[in-house]
Amino acid sequence: GQIYNLGLENAENSKIYIPRTLTLNYEISQEIKKIIEGRLRAYVSKDKTGIRREVLRHFIRTRTLTIAELVLELQKHFTVTFHAVASMVGIIASRIGILRSSRNADGTNAYEIKEKYVDVVVRIVGA
Repeated sequence: GQIYNLGLENAENSKIYIPRTLTLNYEISQEIKKIIEGRLRAYVSKDKTGIRREVLRHFIRTRTLTIAELVLELQKHFTVTFHAVASMVGIIASRIGILRSSRNADGTNAYEIKEKYVDVVVRIVGA
């Protein structure tokens, strides 16, 4: 572990001990975030029409969406099929790893952006 000085003036307890396992977990978490950011940048860089950015922006705004809801939103500005949107969301969820999937009561899958990656997505595609 390591002792960190919090820099608090006139405070008796201005130092804190952080166990090595916590600092390692934080470092690993930051490293994973960098890898995911690289994958996301590569994915967005191949976006010829702007649809990938728009999909990511919808997840930033709405947090949780089904494929059908996303298709309805995207069809306002793009010509897309359910299958194409499902493929995009699948890639974002599995290869990039920033979405979590859950099954709704009616049996449809809902996708939710993982909170720990919202800042990365906002940095890359804006809000």
